[in-house]
Amino acid sequence: MKNKIIVACLGLLLLTSCNKDKEIISSLQDYNTSMEVKGYHHGDAIALPKEVTDNAESVEISFGDTQTSDLKIDAKYFQLGNNEITFVIKTKGGKTLYQDATINVYAKAPEQNMSYEIVKTYPHDTNNFVEGFLLDANTIYESDGQNGASQIIKYELGSTTPSAVIKQPQQIFSEGCAIAGDKVFQLTWHSKKGFVYEKANLQQVGDFDMPSEMKEGWGMTYDGKNLIASDGSNTLYFIDPANPSKIVRTIGVAGNSTVYDQLNELEYHDGYIYSNVWRTPYILKINPVNGAVVGKFDFSDLVKENTHGEDDVLNGIAFKGNNMLVTGKNWPTIYEVKIK
Repeated sequence: MKNKIIVACLGLLLLTSCNKDKEIISSLQDYNTSMEVKGYHHGDAIALPKEVTDNAESVEISFGDTQTSDLKIDAKYFQLGNNEITFVIKTKGGKTLYQDATINVYAKAPEQNMSYEIVKTYPHDTNNFVEGFLLDANTIYESDGQNGASQIIKYELGSTTPSAVIKQPQQIFSEGCAIAGDKVFQLTWHSKKGFVYEKANLQQVGDFDMPSEMKEGWGMTYDGKNLIASDGSNTLYFIDPANPSKIVRTIGVAGNSTVYDQLNELEYHDGYIYSNVWRTPYILKINPVNGAVVGKFDFSDLVKENTHGEDDVLNGIAFKGNNMLVTGKNWPTIYEVKIK
């Protein structure tokens, strides 16, 4: 009889423990879901629910290769944007529970709404599906996408006749490009390969494996030291031009209440990164140190005039002095705008 009572008591304790574990995980899931929308800022505490703290011996945050028991949004561990982490909970009952979560970290200051005026227009070839776009002196370097139509070209601003054209093989979908020194670097979308050309004549002089951390190739620019690339996420990758398969560092991109992903064509100018956001009328002005969006341009009027389907979207940023040049995929016009 005593043995039956002991077994029954053990079963009750086990059931109570299991229910308590489910309660911990359930409350943590609900908390994480609510905070994905609300987000955090650097310096905020992670205020876990009472069901977790009352029943936990310890709670740590795992980032895969490192862990911390400091339940605070520390810039040492959390970058702006999406942070994929795992809560590791050691319960008072001796169990270890794991719960994955996405921690969205926003910039503290609101992004400024940037104003502009169109001061000049130039023709653009509507056959060109723009993926990379930059101005050097008065010469446009442009990388155009689509399988079977991909190319890298150069032409004078105001003309649509290229002075140099390099066609890509059928299987290549060209993406962003950037000038670093006397070389032009070019990404591809899915091929995981990049190409290097002589700036003077676009003769191909090399290729490279894209960094394994990048899911795809999207935009590219150069800050005078590193190439900066996007892959359609909210992450920007700083790449060593001497070894373009190597990531030097990354930043996540976020505004005061938004994580900006699908970062596309890029341009670096006067200490800031400018980025198109795919299939939106927006160009972001980004702090390259921490990824904070400090300014936002709304080109809705140009998009309404030039976008007639899903593909012919705003995608092209360059600078002519302090004026910005903007265009899009298959657009007939390059717009020169003065930033107010």
